[in-house]
Amino acid sequence: MVLYGRDAEVAALDGLLGGARAGTSGAVVLRGEAGIGKTALLSHLARSAADMTVLRATGVEPESDLAFASLLQLLRPVAHHADSLPAPQAEALRVVFGTGAHGPHDRFLTGLAVLSLLAEVGDGGPVLCLLDDAHWIDEPSAQALLFAARRLTAEGVAMVFAARDDGFAAPGLVELRPARLRREEARRLLGELAVTPVRRERIIRESGGNPLALTEFAAADGPEPGPGAPLTATDRVLASFRSRVSALPDRARLVLLIAAAESQADVAHLMKAAALLGAGPEDLARAEAERLVEVTGGQVAFRHPLIRAAAYGSAPLARRVAVHRALADTADTPDGGALHRAAAAIGPDEDAAAGLEALAERARARGGHASAANVYHQAARMSPDPAARTARLTAAARSAGQAGLAARSGELAEEAAAGSEDPATLAELAYIRSFSLFEKDAVGDAVRLLVDHAADSPTRGADMVRTAAFHAWHSGDLDALRDCAARPELQGGRSPGDRAVQGLARVAGGDFTGGLPLLAGLLDEVDEADGAGADGIGSGHHARTQAVTGGLLLGDDHRLRRVVEAGIRRCRKEGVLGPLPFLLSVLGRLQVFAGEHRDALVTVAEATALARDTGLNKRVVQLDHVAARIAAVEGDETRVRSLIRTGPTIDGSHGIAALILLDLGLGRYEDVLRRIDEVERGGAWHSIASILACADAAEAAVRLGEPDRADQAARRFTAWAEARGGPWARATALRIEAMRAGDLAGYERAIETYRDAQGTPSARRPFEQARTELLHGEALRRARRTTQARAQLRAAAATFERLGATPWADRAHAELRATGASPGASASAPSSPAAALTHQELQVARLAAAGTSSREIAAQLFLSRRTVEYHLYKAYPKLGVTSRKELAGLDLS
Repeated sequence: MVLYGRDAEVAALDGLLGGARAGTSGAVVLRGEAGIGKTALLSHLARSAADMTVLRATGVEPESDLAFASLLQLLRPVAHHADSLPAPQAEALRVVFGTGAHGPHDRFLTGLAVLSLLAEVGDGGPVLCLLDDAHWIDEPSAQALLFAARRLTAEGVAMVFAARDDGFAAPGLVELRPARLRREEARRLLGELAVTPVRRERIIRESGGNPLALTEFAAADGPEPGPGAPLTATDRVLASFRSRVSALPDRARLVLLIAAAESQADVAHLMKAAALLGAGPEDLARAEAERLVEVTGGQVAFRHPLIRAAAYGSAPLARRVAVHRALADTADTPDGGALHRAAAAIGPDEDAAAGLEALAERARARGGHASAANVYHQAARMSPDPAARTARLTAAARSAGQAGLAARSGELAEEAAAGSEDPATLAELAYIRSFSLFEKDAVGDAVRLLVDHAADSPTRGADMVRTAAFHAWHSGDLDALRDCAARPELQGGRSPGDRAVQGLARVAGGDFTGGLPLLAGLLDEVDEADGAGADGIGSGHHARTQAVTGGLLLGDDHRLRRVVEAGIRRCRKEGVLGPLPFLLSVLGRLQVFAGEHRDALVTVAEATALARDTGLNKRVVQLDHVAARIAAVEGDETRVRSLIRTGPTIDGSHGIAALILLDLGLGRYEDVLRRIDEVERGGAWHSIASILACADAAEAAVRLGEPDRADQAARRFTAWAEARGGPWARATALRIEAMRAGDLAGYERAIETYRDAQGTPSARRPFEQARTELLHGEALRRARRTTQARAQLRAAAATFERLGATPWADRAHAELRATGASPGASASAPSSPAAALTHQELQVARLAAAGTSSREIAAQLFLSRRTVEYHLYKAYPKLGVTSRKELAGLDLS
């Protein structure tokens, strides 16, 4: 079969197949209008892949609300490979296949399982996945397939989606857009058909270069297309198909309508419904003879989706109702019966609505939350009883939120709230709506909604107030935070979370001594539960998130890191992706504090990829700010500015803090003080980023010779450090005091505090210690205690060089020269063997060196086993090794 005008597309797709045969992977979206040739290109791929495992699925409109319908269609031939997957992934796929126990699981786990399954199939040779009419793929299938597609690397898998312009958003995937045929290409195509020259030119003009329009107009009998109002090529082809359907005998049209109304293409199933209506196989044969459908292997397929649309759309309502009733009566699954009973209903119908509700419950139990939301919504529209309608809309809103469809969830919740006056129902809807508002940065609205309705919720009141309080903290709305702390739902401090809100409010009021111990209580509770292996508060993501948020304020890096790493291990073990970007962002920040910059960048790279793959774009800002702090330490102004967002929020304060540190390192002291003034006025001074920036402001003021200009900032940092009592925090407070007083003994006490705490992991903030050594060395040089100054300056310079903190290292070298000493050859510490590795190669190599198998690494990092082995293959020559045994002997720090 010749594909005219498609040389570029064919070359690109053939290249995709070649890559799969060579062991690499890729995914492409073919996008364009109906009839532009997407299906023809998929057929070309199928013919070219005779040596590959070819998996195919086609989205059909009647199945667009059946959870995992398309995924099941695609993977059914290789379902037996699921037994080889890690247990959580295998169970997620068994649920999809209908053989597993239904239960809640992370909505991204199915996508990871699809990736692993395709990699297992790829072990036996290259794999081609073809998904036609992707705009009609059910949402849970689409989410899983797109997650897998974005993480394909070295599995030998090629994945191609074909979709219309107005559906199937697939950000991050390569797109090919077949163009309309040029006139000469159209002539060549029509040259194969028996068309007169006059008619040929008319067809070329009327078709607009759409290949399907060209062939259908050429094949059509009867009069030529008329010159009336202009129609698109799709409309013209659809009209042509309607004409061909209308020309069929009555019973053949009926069978075609049954096939169009039923997503199951099994001939035997269709004939059961046809028999109820007086039609049979001979009528299907007539439609097949007219080349409107194809029957192969007991399956019926429309030659083009527009034929299905024509067959259904041209039938009168009464006949469509009769067909759906017949299909409901002969359905072999509860889901199919529910959909057809609903389609047959005219107006509100409680029986049909109840059937849809049961269908939605089944979808939800399988993890198909997006489909459940759509079906609940359909059930609500069909509900004659207003209370039932509201309940079903509420369930739809809840399911949409669980699917990560924040905007859709908010819209459904608003629709439900408009039809209810029940306070408890409105409170539940407020809780649901608050997450939608939070995701679109209307945090103040979310806080007010939660607080206004908390008293009306018999079960969620306290949780709503706690959630509002943490939202208020993150948004910098301290008045709202204090209002939450005063709410009756939290009085008496019944839980660590309640007491943590009181702690946040006290910190917001400047009472570190009273507030921080309350935050420590929540962190203690989670830490103790983790240590005991309990399934209580320690395992709850919501509680852990709040504990970690408060824990950042405590400055206890060691204990916070233990809690964060326990949460990360739990997520990796259970295949839970949703909480990971947040937990990894905090781990990255703690790694920066510990001077583990390379590790922090590895952490950030993994978390950013996960956040983008899973649509958690708000987390990307947090991760960018972790990387921005490293760039600020290094003095890389261009990178800092490309990464930060500023504003009166917790996330924004991290961006401002990165700028403050950058300005301090580059000697722009006035800018430091200007920015700290902005923090004071903006209301985000209470965040840990702003508290740390107070130490930077104090140093800038001293270097300007005006220490009083940062008096408030200095007092705030000292009050915070004394309230916590952590070694590195106390040492930094001593540094500030020594700077402002010009007290050499104060510097010595600060250095001693650092040295005494070297065995305490929470004290290891090497950059802060080096800054203290630099300032001490400068003060010693001014006091003409040259020998002692050199020792401090050399220690500072060595740390700055190891951290890549160029401006700070330059300052230490300049001070050394001022003492009459040579700084010596620069800097650099011996390069680690790991320096040449990419972030993911390093992550994989470290796990492999520790004896972790490829399959275990893949499960932990949410990759396929083949991708893990690909990264090891790339890492070995860079490290100068040839095996895992040699890898284990390397220092990969």
